Amino acid sequence: MAAINGLLSGAGEVPDMIKIYGMPTCPYCDYIHEQVKGREAEFDYINIGENIRNMSAFMHLRDSNPVFDHCKEIGDVGIPAFVFEDGHVSIDPADAGLIEYGSPNACSVEDHRSGRKGC
Repeated sequence: MAAINGLLSGAGEVPDMIKIYGMPTCPYCDYIHEQVKGREAEFDYINIGENIRNMSAFMHLRDSNPVFDHCKEIGDVGIPAFVFEDGHVSIDPADAGLIEYGSPNACSVEDHRSGRKGC
């Protein structure tokens, strides 16, 4: 049985649910959202622009968690943000086993055109 970032992938085991706060107008979030489509058992993607309840939940998280301090200092929103079942909060997609937009493993325009899986 392999464990990846705290997620168990053995047969019959249910992985921990990871909440992802983001919105479709954010290219970093959109890139993450594409990676988790069809994986609703593992990820709950919450669009903070969809309604005030989602935005309020994210703003409470952002205002009360030191993970976002640097984001606020430089004027970033702090999305995508990842909340793990144990309460751990991260702004690093790798912590959730995902690939960050613009990283060496990210898709290129040519990857999209050629139909590369995950792009």
